[in-house]
Amino acid sequence: MRLVRDVPDFPLPGVLFKDIMPLLADGPTLAAVVDHIVGAHRAADFHVVAGIEARGFLLAGPIAYAAGCGVVAIRKAGKLPGRVLSTSYQLEYGEGVLELQRAALAPGQRVLLVDDVLATGGTMAAALALIASAGAVVAGVAVLIELIDLAGRERLPMDVAALLSV
Repeated sequence: MRLVRDVPDFPLPGVLFKDIMPLLADGPTLAAVVDHIVGAHRAADFHVVAGIEARGFLLAGPIAYAAGCGVVAIRKAGKLPGRVLSTSYQLEYGEGVLELQRAALAPGQRVLLVDDVLATGGTMAAALALIASAGAVVAGVAVLIELIDLAGRERLPMDVAALLSV
């Protein structure tokens, strides 16, 4: 069984979607991924894990649990209650808006930012901007998969730790 499946033309024609659900469903593999990410970033001394909607949430929770810290959500517009910080961004197949609750992060708090895939870097750049606008500090960035041909890493102001580069 392949733990990461390629799904052509999803969600739109011309997009090759990386389906990580088989990996997440395999307990030992998920545990190894979480342990690797926590171990690789332990020296960064992060206080909280921020997951980017939606599949970043699936990684953020287990990573935060393993690290003994909390989790915050970076979500699409209109999904979070209360006052929010927001930013617009371009993604591989359109445009979007990301939001973060204003009270989710304290000034100076150190954040490990996680997502499933780094493609063009637009979503990650928007998440980095939201964390900075909250006054928090990004201590590290981790993704499960980096799509090298889309050069997202080159558009970001800091290094990204990817478990798999394709």
